[in-house]
Amino acid sequence: MTLFDLGAAEPDPPDDGRPHHPLLEAPRDISHEERAAPSGPLVRVALGVAYDGSGFHGFAAQPDQRTVAGALGEALEAITGAPVAWTCAGRTDSGVHATAQVVHVDLAAGLLARRYGASGAPGEELAALASSLSHQAGPDVEVWRALTVPADFDARRSALSRRYRYDVEVGRRNPLRRHQVWHVGEPVDLAVLRLATDPLVGEHDFAAFCRRPPDRPSGPLTRRVLDARWKDAGEGVLRFEIEAKAFCHQMVRSAVGALVAAGTGRIRPSDVVALLRSGERTGAPQLAPPEGLCLVAVRYADELGGSWS
Repeated sequence: MTLFDLGAAEPDPPDDGRPHHPLLEAPRDISHEERAAPSGPLVRVALGVAYDGSGFHGFAAQPDQRTVAGALGEALEAITGAPVAWTCAGRTDSGVHATAQVVHVDLAAGLLARRYGASGAPGEELAALASSLSHQAGPDVEVWRALTVPADFDARRSALSRRYRYDVEVGRRNPLRRHQVWHVGEPVDLAVLRLATDPLVGEHDFAAFCRRPPDRPSGPLTRRVLDARWKDAGEGVLRFEIEAKAFCHQMVRSAVGALVAAGTGRIRPSDVVALLRSGERTGAPQLAPPEGLCLVAVRYADELGGSWS
């Protein structure tokens, strides 16, 4: 992801020079337990957010870096007049995109009623709020949905699954999509890609495909993959989609790197299986770059908005 539950060490993009609020400079999002509630009655609002990640140093706010959370936080502060804490469905890396990130925030009921005519009851669409946030956040961030949700909704913990897409460009390079694809530049066998992908579906220890968190220096990193498949998307693009309850850090990019190595003949499909079973990243193929990765859906229970995509 990883969107992820992702987070890679890519070169830092230049700082945009804008002032950063101290709250937005935390190296991670603020947890549900740590959130300082604004005064007065609150309404929990879920936001559907899309962004072009090529100009951001990932989603999560970081000191002296331009991030999606920073842009979104500044937009929220412009509307509310105060810093607003947030929780997202999955933090994406530098250069990674999203068409369906989900973020929840707690906003003052009085503000929502006064500005947007909101009753505060769960299930209310706040199109004017979404439009205002998009205008404030800038051209590379779009808030395409704002929905009031129950107070116990949590964008991260309530998610039933996340779905990512990864686009691989083969053959002739199209410079207009250089920030949206991994250009491989050599023949890739789609049938071999599919053969090598099948063993990833199900519950496995994905330690060989993950960058270990500091608090987990050893042991299994078990995840359940619900779906994983490749298709020819046309115009020289092979598209990988994968859905799981959760992803460990760099899991999708590591998997794509290994699968493309099989598709180009550098390793065999059976080597992907052996790597998965080994639980070790040593000797793993090249990590796929972030540009081709995009968070495309987050699924919740029907009463919490269903699938955001």
